[in-house]
This record gives sequence, structure tokens and C-alpha cells, in this order.
Amino acid sequence: MGMEDETRAFLIRIVNTVAMVLLWMMTNVFAGIYEEWAFFSNKPDWINIGYYAYFLITLVMLIRYLKKKWEL
Repeated sequence: MGMEDETRAFLIRIVNTVAMVLLWMMTNVFAGIYEEWAFFSNKPDWINIGYYAYFLITLVMLIRYLKKKWEL
């Protein structure tokens, strides 16, 4: 007794989506909080600007990837 192929593909797509979002979130949390690139000391530094640019670029890339993955 096995799982239907369509159901299996759907569940794999869900797991892949969750994994990609968690990987993206962990990367940004590590860089932003642990490395303290998201926090301003007195004024924005080049590392803060670079971090937020990376954050926005990868967010757009992630959204495009997920939209493409979920189109039927």
C-alpha cells in the first residue's frame, strides 16, 4: 500500500518550500543577529547597507523561486 504519486509530489513540494524558507531565514538570522550586521551603532555603516541589500535581493529571489515552483 503506497502513497499516490500526485500526493507524494505535493508533499515533497511542501517540504522543499519549508526547507528553502527555513534555510533563507537561518542564513539571514545568523548574518544579521549573530554577526550583528543588522544593527546600527550610530549611523548606517557599509556592512549594514550590504546586509540589507543582500537581504532584499535574496528575498526577491526566494519569492520568484517559490512562485515558479508552485505554478501548476
